[in-house]
Amino acid sequence: MTGYGRGQSALNGAKFSVELNSVNRKQSDVTINLPRELAQLEPRVRDAVNARVARGRLSVVVAWQRSASAAKPLLDAALAKSYLRAMRDLQKELNAGGEITIDTILRAPGVLGVQEDAFSVDAAWEPLEEALHEALKDLVRMREKEGKHLAKDLITRLKLVRQSLRKIRQLHPAVARKFRQALHERIQRTGIEIPVDDERLVKELIFFADKADISEELTRLESHLAQFAQNLRKNEPVGRALDFIAQEIARELNTLGAKANDADLSQLVVTCKAEMEKIREQIQNIE
Repeated sequence: MTGYGRGQSALNGAKFSVELNSVNRKQSDVTINLPRELAQLEPRVRDAVNARVARGRLSVVVAWQRSASAAKPLLDAALAKSYLRAMRDLQKELNAGGEITIDTILRAPGVLGVQEDAFSVDAAWEPLEEALHEALKDLVRMREKEGKHLAKDLITRLKLVRQSLRKIRQLHPAVARKFRQALHERIQRTGIEIPVDDERLVKELIFFADKADISEELTRLESHLAQFAQNLRKNEPVGRALDFIAQEIARELNTLGAKANDADLSQLVVTCKAEMEKIREQIQNIE
C-alpha cells in the first residue's frame, strides 16, 4: 500500500527528522538510510518499522543535525608555537622580509580545530524513536485511508460473486432435467425405442446427476466468502490471509466450472472468476 509519513524531534540541541515512503509490494521490503554516526541504530529502526508495517516496499530516511553549541574550538598552542619558530627561522635563513601574523599561524594545518561533545548512540535513540513513531503514525493513517477504499471495492465485488452463486444454485436442479431431455432426443433420433423408465436410462441419469453435483463446491464457496468478509472487518494485517482464501475460492470455482455442463452455469462461473481475479489483484496491495 502507498503512503508517506514525516516526523521530527529534538534533544539537547540535536534535531532528528524521519521520512517514510511506501509503495505496493506483496512482501515486506524495508530500506533504511541512516547517518554514519547512527548506523548502530539500524536494527532498532527496522524492528520499530516491522512492528507497524507488515507489507510493502518501504524507504526510511533519517537525518540529524547537531547545534553549534555542541562543538567547541580546539587550539593546539604547542603546534602554533612550533610553526612560529619554524617560520622565523626560515625568514632569518632566507633574509626575507614581511610580517608573520596570528592569522598566518591559525591557518596552519592542525593549529585550530573543532572538538565536539561526546556523543552517545543510545542517547540518540530516544529522540530518533520519537520522530520515527510520529512518521509511522502519519504513514499508517494514510494507508488505513487507502485500505478503507479498497475494502469497499472488495465488498462490492464479493456481492457480485455471491449473486452469481445464488443463481447457480437456483439453476442447477434444471441441469439434470435438461440432460435427460437431451438424452431422450438423441435416442429418438437413432430410431431406437427405449421406455422412459428403462433401467439403463435411469442409471445414466443417476451417474450424470452424481457427476454434475456441485452442492459441495457451493457450500465450500459460501464458507470461503464468509471467511473473506470476516477478515476484511479485522483491525489487523490480513493481506496474506485474504490472498490464501482467494486462492481457495479460485480452486473451487475451477472445479465448479468443470462440473457445470451447462452454458448458463458456465457463464456464471466465468463471471465469478473474473470478479475474483480483480479481487486477487487488489489484495496484493492490502496489508
